[in-house]
Amino acid sequence: MTKNSLLKGLVGAALLFGATISAHAADTLAAVKAAGTLKVGTETAFAPFDFIDAGKHVGLNVDLFDEIGKELGVKIEWVTLPWDGVFPALEAGKFDVVAGPATITKKRMERYRFTPPLAEATIAILKKAGDKTISKPEDIAGKKIGVGKATAQLDQLKEFSETLPTKVDIREYPAFTESYADLAAGRIAGVANSLPNIAFVAKQREGTFEVVLPPFGKKSYFGFIGLKDADHAPLMDAIDAAMLKIKADGRMATLQKKWFGASFDTPDAVKDPAF
Repeated sequence: MTKNSLLKGLVGAALLFGATISAHAADTLAAVKAAGTLKVGTETAFAPFDFIDAGKHVGLNVDLFDEIGKELGVKIEWVTLPWDGVFPALEAGKFDVVAGPATITKKRMERYRFTPPLAEATIAILKKAGDKTISKPEDIAGKKIGVGKATAQLDQLKEFSETLPTKVDIREYPAFTESYADLAAGRIAGVANSLPNIAFVAKQREGTFEVVLPPFGKKSYFGFIGLKDADHAPLMDAIDAAMLKIKADGRMATLQKKWFGASFDTPDAVKDPAF
C-alpha cells in the first residue's frame, strides 16, 4: 500500500467516523420526530406541577408540555413513577426527558442538562393553620418537619437545620402528598417544600394550612431535566427553543397565572445556581 492510498484511507475513515458521530447525535431528536411522540417522565404528587385530580393527570407540566409538543410537532406520552426512581429511569432510557420539575443545583448540573427555568423554587415552610408555635422559619428547631425523599428541598432543610440551636427532626416522604396528610393529621409540625408548591396547597386547603414567610432557602429555580450527552443535545436544544418561544409570546406567563395565581420573573438560563 502506498503512502497516498494509506492517507486517503485514513482520511476517508475519519470522515466516515465524523459523519457517524453527527448522525448518532441527532438520533434522539430524529427518533422522537419519527415516532411522533415525546416520552416525559414524572411523578404525579407534586401539585401544581403534576398531580391527579378526579382521576386525571393535570397541572402546569401537562399544559406546558402540550405547548412544547405543538412546537416540536409531536404528541406527549407521560410515564409516571415515584420521584426517587425518576433519574435512574431517565438514564436507563425509559423516557426522553423529565418534567418534575427539579430544582436546578450545581450538583445536578454536573450530571444533567436543564431547560430554561419555568418557575421559582425557593424553599419555605407549610404549617397547620392557627399554629402559633411557628411564626418564622427558625421556629421549626426541634420540630418534626416533613420533606420529599431524594429532593433538593431535603438538602436545603438539612443545611438550614445545622444553623438552628436544636436540629430539626426531619421526616422523609416518598411523595409530598403524604407529608401534607401527616401535617393535617398533626403527626408532623410542618412541611418544607418550594414556595410555589406550598402556596398552591395552602390556597386549595384554606383553613387547614398556612405558609410561613419569609422563605428560608436560597434563591433557586425549577427546570425540566434531560441527559447531558451528544445524543440528547439536539432534542434538548429543540425543547429549550420551544420554551423560550413560549415564554416570549406570553404563553408561559398565562400558564403560571393559571396554576400559581401569579407569574414569575425567571432568567432564560441558570448558569451558576446558588447551591
